[in-house]
Amino acid sequence: MRPRTQALIVTEAAAQRIQALLAKRGKPSVGVRVGVRARGCSGLSYTLEYADEKGKFDEVVEDKGVTVLIDPKAVMFILGTEMDYVEEKLQSGFTFRNPNEKGRCGCGESFHV
Repeated sequence: MRPRTQALIVTEAAAQRIQALLAKRGKPSVGVRVGVRARGCSGLSYTLEYADEKGKFDEVVEDKGVTVLIDPKAVMFILGTEMDYVEEKLQSGFTFRNPNEKGRCGCGESFHV
């Protein structure tokens, strides 16, 4: 039997950024929730929000000291994805390297599987 693929891999940079955001929030949080929604020219985009409580069917990923909940409707789209945080001269933010992606729109805001 093959081992189950981890739903989401969190890089050290992403974990540090999540910890900083949660510390600044000013109220207790379970962690952050990652999801996908229909949007953009390619069909889907990632969502990221504070999680005040665990949803009944959320997938829970505990990695590098942070808790990331994955919306149950998003698991099949992001299975095996690496979540990173990148700071560049002109922009900074969370990035997702998804092995399931079949393509991305030109602006990089949406993807399809």
